Amino acid sequence: MIRTERKYIEILRILKEHREPMGAKRLSELMAERGFVLSDRAVQYYLRYLDEMGFTEKVGNLGRILTPYGMTETESALVGERIGFIISKLERLAFRSTFDPVTQTGDVAYNLSLVPEERLDTALAAFDEVVRAGCGFFSSYRVIDDDPRIPEGSAGIMTVCSITMDGVFQGRGIPVKMAFGGRLAIEHGEPIQFVDLIGYRGTTIDPLQLFISAGLTSVGEMVSTGTGIALANVREVPAAAEKKVRETIAQMRKSGFIFPVTMGISPFNLPSDPYRLSIVSYSGMNFVAAVVEKGIPIRTEIGAGNIAFSKIVQSG
Repeated sequence: MIRTERKYIEILRILKEHREPMGAKRLSELMAERGFVLSDRAVQYYLRYLDEMGFTEKVGNLGRILTPYGMTETESALVGERIGFIISKLERLAFRSTFDPVTQTGDVAYNLSLVPEERLDTALAAFDEVVRAGCGFFSSYRVIDDDPRIPEGSAGIMTVCSITMDGVFQGRGIPVKMAFGGRLAIEHGEPIQFVDLIGYRGTTIDPLQLFISAGLTSVGEMVSTGTGIALANVREVPAAAEKKVRETIAQMRKSGFIFPVTMGISPFNLPSDPYRLSIVSYSGMNFVAAVVEKGIPIRTEIGAGNIAFSKIVQSG
């Protein structure tokens, strides 16, 4: 079994998240972002140990990747470590989101999806259907091909991550909690109720990615007929902040954001709390679900980073 020292776990976690070969210098930078200040030489020491254990291997001069054995052992060893990791990552991105809906400037959080170049047009057609149906989180996206994270033969699609909303709320002094990800039943264009909900704070995988990979969405059917299963997030804010929340949402809508589906003390079949307001919003992962439903291979990193708002709206 892998040694459980936290530094080893973080290195393995980074390699698992990014998948491409990574050298000691880049690993050192990413470790520092997570609170572990290590020199390049120290990281090299840890990597040599992981090589010896068979968890990592060198890819020429490009750096290290996880071996199949390392991937299996890492997933097993990190289950306990990963509890709550998804929400922690998103909260970090929310803190770094400086977007101001009044000036339409600042940084937003984004998701990065990769699709085969030869299927890009079909994938974008699916994205456009979601935009027209109003069941995404943002009304635009950006196609990129000059990013080192995009492998040869693939194209990248950048979309605004909904955690940007949390950053905007926090910047205005509104406490907000990402509570659930769920499958929302739609009938004749009207949201009816949640079919499933998964809490963000006790899971090792993003709930919406789980629903997509399990084939539990029908976004394509919904955008064409008005009836189907879409993905939505539930956030909670103090009920006393309702006026400020509504003002903020109105400003964000003017910038191209599409939400909320609804908000209230107990919308749909959500648990009731007289002191908390639930905000239900469609997820940008509906883009991904629509593509998957068409049989197009797509790989998405949720919360891939932060970027200037002006760069995300340049194309779409």
